[in-house]
Amino acid sequence: MNNLKTRLQNGQKVTGPFMKFANPGLVEIFAKAGFDFVILDTEHGPLCTESIENLVRAAELATISSVVRVRRNDPSLISRVLDVGAEGVLVPQITSAQEALNVVKAAKFAPNGERGVCCYVRAASYSHENKFDYFTRANRDNFVIILIEGKRGLENLNEIMTVKGIDIIFIGPYDLSQSLGLPGQVDHPLVAEKMQEVVTKAQKANLAVGTFVDNLEAAALWSRMGVQFMAYSVDTGIIYQASRELARKLKEKIQGS
Repeated sequence: MNNLKTRLQNGQKVTGPFMKFANPGLVEIFAKAGFDFVILDTEHGPLCTESIENLVRAAELATISSVVRVRRNDPSLISRVLDVGAEGVLVPQITSAQEALNVVKAAKFAPNGERGVCCYVRAASYSHENKFDYFTRANRDNFVIILIEGKRGLENLNEIMTVKGIDIIFIGPYDLSQSLGLPGQVDHPLVAEKMQEVVTKAQKANLAVGTFVDNLEAAALWSRMGVQFMAYSVDTGIIYQASRELARKLKEKIQGS
C-alpha cells in the first residue's frame, strides 16, 4: 500500500513543497532533505505531462511521494497524470458533492469509478504488470485530494465529505481569502475561522486535512489545529529565499573582511 496514504491513515503528519521547476534533480534534493512528498503544479506552473513523468520517475527512485495538481476538474487531465505514475492527484476549486464525485470517478477504475482503461502506460509498467492486479492496486493506493478554496465549497462541505474515495480535504488559503473578500490576507481572523471549520468537520468525517503555508509559524499553528498534510512553500520561493539570505550574509562577510 502507498506509504504516504498509510501514514496519513495512521494519523501521522507529512510535509512537502509545491514544485514548478521541471528538474528531476530538485525532486531528489527535496527527498534527501527529508520531505515526504512533492506536489507537481500544473495549475500555476509550466509543467507538462512529459516533464511530470520524469519528475515522478525521480520521486520513485528517491522514495518520495508524488502528487500532481491538475489545472481543473477534467477526467482527461486526471487520468494522464495517474497514467504516468503519479501517486496522487490534487484537484482545484471543488464546490459541490457532484464535482467531488467526478474527481473520484476520474481517478478510480470500475467498480470504484470510471477512469479510462489503458494497460500500456507507465503506471502499469507498460503492460508488464497483470492488468487485474494493476486495477486493484491503483484503486487501493492512488490517493485523491480535493481543494476547498471558496465560499461555495465551504457551504457545501458537509455534502462533499459524504463522497466515498476522497482521501484528503485540502484548504487553499489564498483563493479562500479572495473568495471571502480578503485577497492575500491568509492570516485574517475570518480566513482562519473558516479554515478551522473545515478542519473540524473533516476530522469528524475521518478525513485527513491538508493546507498550504509559507512560513514556519503558520505550519506550527495549523499542525496544532489538526492539519496532517502540510504543503510548505514552493520550490521557486524556497530557492529564492535561501539564495537571498545567503547573498546577504556573504556580502556582509566579504565587505567586513
